[in-house]
Amino acid sequence: MLHRTQEKMPLLRSPRDTHSRPLRDLRLSVLDRCNFRCSYCMPEESIKGRSPFLSRKDLLSDDELLRLASAFTQLGVNKIRLTGGEPLLRPGFINLVGRISQLPGVDDLSMTSNGVLLPQLAQDLASAGLKRITVSLDSLDEAVFARMSGNRGSVAQVLAGIAAAGEAGFTQLKINCVVQAGVNDHTVMDLVEHFRGSGHILRLIEFLDVGGSNDWCKEQVVPGQDWLNRIHGRWPLRPLKRTQPGETAQRYAYADGQGEIGLINSITQPFCGNCSRARVTADGMLYTCLFSGQGTALRPLLRGNCDQQSLERFIRGLWTARDDHYSEIRHLQTGSGAGPEMYRMGG
Repeated sequence: MLHRTQEKMPLLRSPRDTHSRPLRDLRLSVLDRCNFRCSYCMPEESIKGRSPFLSRKDLLSDDELLRLASAFTQLGVNKIRLTGGEPLLRPGFINLVGRISQLPGVDDLSMTSNGVLLPQLAQDLASAGLKRITVSLDSLDEAVFARMSGNRGSVAQVLAGIAAAGEAGFTQLKINCVVQAGVNDHTVMDLVEHFRGSGHILRLIEFLDVGGSNDWCKEQVVPGQDWLNRIHGRWPLRPLKRTQPGETAQRYAYADGQGEIGLINSITQPFCGNCSRARVTADGMLYTCLFSGQGTALRPLLRGNCDQQSLERFIRGLWTARDDHYSEIRHLQTGSGAGPEMYRMGG
């Protein structure tokens, strides 16, 4: 018995990639469908925007998702974020949350959502064991919001979802805003003012060159430093220390105690050096970088004769061979649109 335990020990230690980055975080997409058509993710005119989504047989089942999550936790992952598409559209999602939340080693189970279904589901999510929620909201201006969401949903619905989550016990949500010059940048300070003092944390995200359907161009990137200067000029800020090495946001607290704000500056200030994040799409493709040009199919292993220890060993091998640092070498690339589309990766 002792000998068998010792044989398993290497799988319990977190692997490190070629840059000595550990595996700590998993973004797990549960479906590719969404009820929005956001311009930076799944624009209406794109192929996916016209709805040829994955069939049910191509989606990983709940058991397969649970098995994957378990394998990653055995390799040192303690943070799992459930994404999509819009994860709340997946049938049986609450039950899936409950099963994953019970896995040993899962300290932080969170979800990213557009928020419109939270009034119906927030309390069930809390009861199932979800710890944190991130809601996407790109503007408080209804016209700007409609332009960016593909005329799906409304500001009022998202705000209602945020309120419902708060009532269910999610007292500190993260609110993600993707900023595009000439699109919603003129409404950002209204968002800042709205969430300042609310207990929630607004995070301003530079427009990313993910995929090829969002018509990314560098001229639409507003550097996070510009927002830091503007916000600090109106409401003085002080920097906060990172809570963990792989954290993506630069965090700042309002000097008057009215909460904090985050800046995710992956275009102008890359943070690949500390990235500890793996991503699995809803059909089981593992990507070791948001901008990876090629993933590795895990579904054949899950549906074949691969036992759990062999699955863990396979994932370990992929991570130890990882050399991704696209954001740091972006200036060497030609063109734009690296990796698969955002709706497949979950951000």
